[in-house]
Amino acid sequence: MNKLLFAVVALAGIGAANAQVKIAVINTQKALLDTEDMKKAQLDLEAKFKPRQDQMVKVQKELEDIQTQLQSGKLNEAGTQEITAEGQRKQRDLQRIQQDLQDDVQAARTEILQRAGTRMQEVVKKLADEKGLDIVVDSTNTVFYKATFEITTEATAAYNKAYPSK
Repeated sequence: MNKLLFAVVALAGIGAANAQVKIAVINTQKALLDTEDMKKAQLDLEAKFKPRQDQMVKVQKELEDIQTQLQSGKLNEAGTQEITAEGQRKQRDLQRIQQDLQDDVQAARTEILQRAGTRMQEVVKKLADEKGLDIVVDSTNTVFYKATFEITTEATAAYNKAYPSK
């Protein structure tokens, strides 16, 4: 972070000798998350993975039912062994479902974020060209800036315009 700040200050100092450097600040993460595209992608992910989440809830309920049966004291030894084995199978199934779901959700999110991140970079570059900006810095790497340098909302609006949600 200190190297980036030093580079920005050095560039600004060099530019100040020749011409005024125009700088803007963006919170890239906020700009991305506020886009209609990302909001729709979140809803699509929830809908896509809901059946598997429902399946997990169902297996968890079955495990609770097995636990209740085991605690009831109404089972003989053979029944207890059978129910215990069934519970162990369902527990393995649940772990498998959870891991697969987690992996698939993570892969889908990564793909969405990479696509949207690339698009946002294009939008910010175009916005910088239109505004005649020399440097655009992410606010997460900036200690202080005046609010007038902030272009996050403009970037979100430009993204929504360039990539309308379908």
